[in-house]
Amino acid sequence: MKKSTATARVAVMFALLVFAFGAVLVLNVNTGSLSIAPGEIFKIILHGGADGTPAGNVIWKIRLPRLLAAAVLGGALSVSGFLLQTFFRNPIAGPYVLGISSGAKMLVGVAMIFLLRRLSGVPFWVMMAAAFLGSMLVTGFVLLFARRVKSMSALLVIGIMIGSVCTAVTDFFITFADEANVANLHAWSMGSFSAISWRSLHIASAVIFAAVIGAFLLSKPIAAYRLGENYARSMGVNVRLFRVALIGLSSVLSAAVTALSGPISFVGVAAPHMTKLLFGTARPAVIIPGSFLLGAVFCMGCDLIARTAFSPSELAISTVTAVFGAPVVIALMLKRQRRRDNG
Repeated sequence: MKKSTATARVAVMFALLVFAFGAVLVLNVNTGSLSIAPGEIFKIILHGGADGTPAGNVIWKIRLPRLLAAAVLGGALSVSGFLLQTFFRNPIAGPYVLGISSGAKMLVGVAMIFLLRRLSGVPFWVMMAAAFLGSMLVTGFVLLFARRVKSMSALLVIGIMIGSVCTAVTDFFITFADEANVANLHAWSMGSFSAISWRSLHIASAVIFAAVIGAFLLSKPIAAYRLGENYARSMGVNVRLFRVALIGLSSVLSAAVTALSGPISFVGVAAPHMTKLLFGTARPAVIIPGSFLLGAVFCMGCDLIARTAFSPSELAISTVTAVFGAPVVIALMLKRQRRRDNG
């Protein structure tokens, strides 16, 4: 593909993603028990919703924080998955598939169980710290196994087993929790954007955007690293420090998502690969912002399905993301196996 054609394709894909983002945003805000015309939606948002009308309250207090959370957290999961795929050189690496989200869930769950006995609520920074420690703990175990296991399917099984162990530990502590705390933990662990406040969203967004910018600044080292560690060293990349940065940024992103909305499945695997297919390139400087946008649109669309498909009942967000994301993982594994059989 010629450079001019490739550049044009990238520009068109970004424009389409921005359009899709706007379309899904309006559709999400307009869909629910209270129907609001698009013109009124823009008027309420531009005027800040200060008039206190029912429509203004619904948009500013319920729909908009939930919608923006789906966008920001979906983008964060997508970039986290891309960083993990780069680190492990494995197309199915992702925070949920490798059990990293389960590790974050485990320590957040333990923190919620013990702190809710003494406090009326758990501060978001505590949940964020617990999720980060849980992510790093599981990542350490995955790294130990990844050095000895070269098979993609074996690494997938190990990730599933680690996730199962983390779930078992969480269930063990739930046994000793109060009934009210068990209900809170269960609702959080199912994954949802429904109970997110503006304050927690602001904090999470600041952390996520800082991490995404950090990842984007690593675009050139990532491109060199994908060609091999020796090549990266010859280009002046400190490989050890670079690998630490990849794992650290990925863990921060997945921790922020888990702390705010609970574990969300398969977005981190599916979105980066869908981005590469759409843009026709694997350049990190394109894939990082592109996968963030696609992850945002993907999660916004899944959240719309989750809350409207069986209304007034609401599905867990992971239920919907798994339906669309799991086939991508299966397709990747089949494609990899065909290459091995043919090679």
